Amino acid sequence: MNVLLNIVLPVFALIGAGWLARRKQWLGPTAAAELNRFVVYVAMPALLFRIMATASWSDLAQPGFTAAFGIGCGVIFVAAIAQGRRRGHDLADASLGGLNASYANVGFIGFPLCLAAFGPSSLTSVTISAIVTVCALFGVSVALMEWSQNQGSGLHILRKSLVSVVRNPMVMAPVVGVIYGATVSTVPTGADHFLKYLSDAASPCALVSLGAFIGEERQPTRWSKVSPLVALKLFGQPSVTWVFAHMVFHLSPALTGVAVVIAALPTGTGPYMLANMYGRDAQAVAGSILMSTLLSLITITGLIALLGSG
Repeated sequence: MNVLLNIVLPVFALIGAGWLARRKQWLGPTAAAELNRFVVYVAMPALLFRIMATASWSDLAQPGFTAAFGIGCGVIFVAAIAQGRRRGHDLADASLGGLNASYANVGFIGFPLCLAAFGPSSLTSVTISAIVTVCALFGVSVALMEWSQNQGSGLHILRKSLVSVVRNPMVMAPVVGVIYGATVSTVPTGADHFLKYLSDAASPCALVSLGAFIGEERQPTRWSKVSPLVALKLFGQPSVTWVFAHMVFHLSPALTGVAVVIAALPTGTGPYMLANMYGRDAQAVAGSILMSTLLSLITITGLIALLGSG
């Protein structure tokens, strides 16, 4: 009960506040998109840069964690694509389903949740998982969408995939942070205060933005259409990640806990952006985000209680 009240509920309460504000129209119809842009382009890059610029090389050297989390993402991504193909979906829709089932909401939920559950020492690992999610998963998904829709040669597809990743500030900010930390000893006090103010805004704004997104009026999505993907996201991905983290790479209990909890996060908004970009069924993606977010309140509470916190 303490895990629910003191760790999980405050995070999801901010999502609820955004949902209520949108439903009551205290936030306008563009609020979710504008808050999302602030988080993605301003606040979250400041947080990621600050974490990586002040991290030591020993903090960054986490090959076992990176492999366990990355393999967990990849296995579920491929499994969901195979499931979609068996159900008659073309490669574009199947790859979008794969992204739905494996794209954890690290940026919006992972940082505040792991900070509360595992402490500040977990944030470097969370940043690594965010890079894996945004670079590998999103990049591969863009490549598959391009390939499916025959929008150019192999070189064109590769170039477009790389550009989509490199232009993402949530990828470049931690990379620049690592370079800065390796070449400059400290962040100047004034600049650090500025980055901290923006960093402190990232998590609450992200959660309110997610709540406002969920609170948008949409046509209802059939549960049977999204339930297999939600099951893979909330149960399949953390299970596979635990096997590799605990049994293959023998990570510490703390790192195993972080990897599994991040893997168990609900679907992020990346698949929704990709669906809109390529004219696919964005309503079904929104349904996956909604259902996985609501159910994860229960599943994440159980996981943190099981794996331990603090």
